[in-house]
Amino acid sequence: MATAEQVTMLIKSYYEQDKERFTTIALQMAAHEARLGHTSVAHEIRGIIDNAKVKPFHVTSIKKDVDDLVLLSDPSSRLIDVIAEPSAHKRLGRVIREYKQRDKLTKHGLSNRRKLLLVGPPGTGKTMTASALASELHFHLYTVLMDRLVTKYMGETSAKLRLIFDMIREEDGVYLFDEFDAIGAERAMENDVGEMRRVLNSFLQFIEQDRSRSLIVAATNNPRLLDQALFRRFDDILYYHLPSEDDVRRLIGNILGRFRIADEVPPDVISAATGLSHAEISLACHDAIKESILDDVNTVSGSLLTNMLRERQAVHDGRRSER
Repeated sequence: MATAEQVTMLIKSYYEQDKERFTTIALQMAAHEARLGHTSVAHEIRGIIDNAKVKPFHVTSIKKDVDDLVLLSDPSSRLIDVIAEPSAHKRLGRVIREYKQRDKLTKHGLSNRRKLLLVGPPGTGKTMTASALASELHFHLYTVLMDRLVTKYMGETSAKLRLIFDMIREEDGVYLFDEFDAIGAERAMENDVGEMRRVLNSFLQFIEQDRSRSLIVAATNNPRLLDQALFRRFDDILYYHLPSEDDVRRLIGNILGRFRIADEVPPDVISAATGLSHAEISLACHDAIKESILDDVNTVSGSLLTNMLRERQAVHDGRRSER
C-alpha cells in the first residue's frame, strides 16, 4: 500500500491542479508497489499515467450563473508557439516560473505575477499568449464574453463582473478579458456615460482586492482608450507588434511543418507577408496547405504561399480603406 504521506500529497496536488507533482508522486507510488512485489498494481499505475499524457485530466467547474458569460477551453498551445520579442518571452517565462514556485515567494511576503495587460494590434498573439499560459500551467482558459458582460441596464454589468471575480476566486484558471477597452475606457472621456464609469470603478475595486490563485489577462488593441488608473493594477504590461522578417520566417516554418517550402523562406514570401499580422499569416499558410493537399502535393510552393499572402493583403487593405 502507498504511504499515508504519498496519498495526502497526491490528493493535495490534484486539487491544486499541479500535474507535474501529481505525476511524480504517482510514479513514486508505482515504484513503492513494485518494491513490495505488487507488479500488476505498479504496471496499472504506470499505464494510467501513460494514457493521461495523451489525454490529460482536469477538474472542471463552471458556475451556472456565469455559464453564459464565460467560454471555457482546454488549450494546447505552448509558450514556444508564441512568436514575440525575446523580452516578452522572457517575461512570460518569469510569470510561469513565479507561479510554479509561488510558495517560495509567499514565505518572504511576496506574491507571484498573475495580473497581465497585453497591448497590441489585432492578430499579434495576445489571445495565444493567454492560451499558452493556461497550457503551461495545466489550467483551463476562461474567456470572458464582453458582448454579454456589458449591458445597457444600470448596475447589471457591475453585478455580472462581481460574479466573474467570484468565479476567479473559486475556480483556478487563466481568465482572459479580451477587447478590454469595452470596460476599461478612460473615465474622463467626453462621450462616456455614468454607468460605464461605475463599471470601470467596480473593475478597479475587484482587481485590487483579488487575492486568488488564478491568472487574470486583459488584452486590448487600443491602449490610448484605457484609464490610466488601470495600468498600475497590473503586475506586468506586455506590448505586441506586427511580426518582423525573422518572426515571419519562424511563424511560417512552425505552421508549414512537413509542408515546408525549403530550409529558407523565399524573399517573395517575406515581402508578401510584410504588414500582415501573425493571425493573417497563419491563415494564409493554412490556405496554402489545404490547396497543396487537394492537389496531392506534399510541399507548399513559394509561389502558392505568396499568392495566398497577397490574397490576405487584399482583404487587409480592403478593411483599412473602409475605416
